[in-house]
Amino acid sequence: MTDGTLSQDIGSPRVLYMALELSASTWLISFSDGGARSPRRKRLDAGDLAGLEGELGRAKLKFGLSPDAPTVSCYEAGRDGFWIHRALSERGVTNHVVESASIEVPRHARRAKTDSLDVAALLRLLIRFDRGDHNVWRTVCVPTEADEDARRLHRERERLKKEVTQLRNRIFGLLATEGLKIEPDELKAFLGQPMCSRDGRPLGQGLLQELSRMEARLELLRQQQQTLEKEQHKALRNGQAEDERMKKVARLMCLCGIGIQGAWILVMEFFGWRKFRNRREVGALAGLTGTPFNSGASVRDQGISKAGNKRVRRLMVELAWLWVRHQPNSSLTKWFLDRWGNHGVRSKKGGIVALARKLLIALWNFLERGSLPPGTTLSPSKGVAAATLSALPGAVAA
Repeated sequence: MTDGTLSQDIGSPRVLYMALELSASTWLISFSDGGARSPRRKRLDAGDLAGLEGELGRAKLKFGLSPDAPTVSCYEAGRDGFWIHRALSERGVTNHVVESASIEVPRHARRAKTDSLDVAALLRLLIRFDRGDHNVWRTVCVPTEADEDARRLHRERERLKKEVTQLRNRIFGLLATEGLKIEPDELKAFLGQPMCSRDGRPLGQGLLQELSRMEARLELLRQQQQTLEKEQHKALRNGQAEDERMKKVARLMCLCGIGIQGAWILVMEFFGWRKFRNRREVGALAGLTGTPFNSGASVRDQGISKAGNKRVRRLMVELAWLWVRHQPNSSLTKWFLDRWGNHGVRSKKGGIVALARKLLIALWNFLERGSLPPGTTLSPSKGVAAATLSALPGAVAA
């Protein structure tokens, strides 16, 4: 094989390649058999699966392929999610969901970018990828429908928390324009009585009505957040016997310093459905691995890659600080304090990221192999028997 786009290995089965460039209104599709013939390009309305099946048949006819010839396709991960991948898989198509940021592109100062150029580049890279060149891009690990649905609850709670923070800040801002400083929790009581600005002037009706509406929205968001948290606790109580994900959540909650929210996110985003072969994959998927720059005389560290799951990465930094507080006898805490305990705040921030990576790998080892760093304190009060905890190597019961 000399050219991944125009040549084909002798004796290899003939394949139809299909690249999709997706948008909200249309799909641009390009077909090729991997040979020297010009690709076939068609544009369809977004979501037109029947039209896509028809184009697949016509493309096979054009390139002289049998109706049952294998089809390999790809599209970039984005707003359409994974339903297209599942629909293609049900129709016998081998599909790859591509991470957009990993696609190989020219490094000119300026490069032309259109849907036609993008789909043509995707098609060329797909042929190379299918023929063994796996360095052209990185593919996304597609979750099952159940695994994807399990992530909805904590992600919705995360959005609700952001909306609550935005509303609270807006209320503080409006009150500050009148020289007032009232906690949003106390706003409802103040709205039921005459309110004046700091210099004694009565507040305008427009401002009072806006504050009243914002207080009502804030109360609704809090109620919804509490409902989601109750659903989490209910699922944890009812699902520990048969649901493997709930078992992992309960096990993580046995570690002092990790509550239901931290354990829930780690399992639903990471340990509940992703399979890791080694510790390097664990750190890389969280974006906690270093990115050195070592070229010629230039040698420096560019910091962590931040190329992985941002939710897990943020969470692990928070859990690392909690680990130092609630796990003082753990070998991880001692390692952190020995190395950064006498440094300033700026150095400690870098050290806590290193601890976050080590802690994430330790939690993976805990769930997969039952091993923990020496000196780790466990609490049997969170749903797992004390006898089970005492059998874990390196653990100390609280």
